Amino acid sequence: MTSDLKSKMNRCYLPLVVWCFVGIASADDWVSLMSEDWRDHWYGRPGRMSPDEMAAMDTESRSEAIQKWTGEASEHWSVDEQILLNDGEGNFLVSKQQFGDYELQLEYRTVAKADSGIYLKECPQVQIWDFTDPSKFRLGSNLGSGGLWNQPAGRRGKDPLVLADHRFGQWNHVRVVQVGSRTSVWLNDQCVVDHALMDNYWDRGAPMPVHGSIVLQTHGGEIAWRNIRVRPLTTTQANETLAAYQNVAYRSLFDGETLDGWVGAVDDYEVTQDGSIQCQKGRGGNLLTSELFQNFSVRLEFRLPPGGNNGLAIRAPLEGNPAYLAMTELQVLDHTHPRYANLDARQAHGSAYGMVGARRGFLRQTGQWNFQQVDVDGSAIRVELNGNEILNADLNDVSEFMAETPHPGRTRLSGHFGFAGHSDPVEFRAIFVRVLPSEEEKLRH
Repeated sequence: MTSDLKSKMNRCYLPLVVWCFVGIASADDWVSLMSEDWRDHWYGRPGRMSPDEMAAMDTESRSEAIQKWTGEASEHWSVDEQILLNDGEGNFLVSKQQFGDYELQLEYRTVAKADSGIYLKECPQVQIWDFTDPSKFRLGSNLGSGGLWNQPAGRRGKDPLVLADHRFGQWNHVRVVQVGSRTSVWLNDQCVVDHALMDNYWDRGAPMPVHGSIVLQTHGGEIAWRNIRVRPLTTTQANETLAAYQNVAYRSLFDGETLDGWVGAVDDYEVTQDGSIQCQKGRGGNLLTSELFQNFSVRLEFRLPPGGNNGLAIRAPLEGNPAYLAMTELQVLDHTHPRYANLDARQAHGSAYGMVGARRGFLRQTGQWNFQQVDVDGSAIRVELNGNEILNADLNDVSEFMAETPHPGRTRLSGHFGFAGHSDPVEFRAIFVRVLPSEEEKLRH
């Protein structure tokens, strides 16, 4: 991790139809969303209109609607000396560019009774409101701005961690780091949302879209914005951000140079010059930790070649097929390849093989490094890919199996962790584990 990113993160642990006009921003330097004419970067849209509604419109109808909505927005939005002003009414502003993983910074200034927000990848919202208004204390306004207002009740991130709002008349500075669905928010240099898994308001239970626009919301009270800018994150920066959260709780399983501590098919894998474990092309077998695990969390990065196939062996025995004899084999697979066009849903990447299918659409392009975390606790297993939860299941609840093939190992409470190679040169690196309390330890406490 770069020293610059470490210093930025130390205060806070840290399939979409594209119809935008400017396009998806590439990872580069800061992108300013400010100009003398706000229509250079934004268009108008009615509040609470979902991206799916927009995507369902034909091109001509969408273009005509946006022209109309933007014209209506012009009655309520203006720019004065590089300050974007809204009178508290009118359509929302939607950025023409869409962003994936990014850092957003802006400043806002508002008035008493105001209520506004910032949509991230078109999902509502980082809340902005009057923290002194007693009429909204029951909604949590007294806790301050910066929380993820549309999180379900009790969900992490819904309420800000601290009250960080400045007094009316002063500018407030917002910083957001967004990787996948993982969201961290700083308000006036104080962490108010700490690496929360942001809910997709438009599709509850699903991860946020891979890409989406920034949206400025208004529904009551004047608000001014300035210095709005976005920095798209590279794959490396995104992975470092995910790895930084609570990293001191994890220890390494791979020294980057040898296969010390690993057993099984050690002759079928190699350590590359770049410091990754790679299955040798045309070979395979199970490369397992010599250490046994019960409940644990593992983090790693993996890189797939086109059509690449491997797997994560979870609580595996030393011998036998982990897809059936381990608790499970989690698929590591380029399921986007044409050869897998007829794949069973329970074979997609991240799936508990043959038992529970994972959500698709969150793998990076082949050749890029993906970040994955797997949490195993009792019979429950959870998979997070590039900051998006793609699997959350209790294997004890599974009653139907692919090809009606039983999985006798799924009730195993202990075993080895490792890789189940299938002849493809899939790479793994930055492999870290955190031991979680066992079932016996949980009973004792």
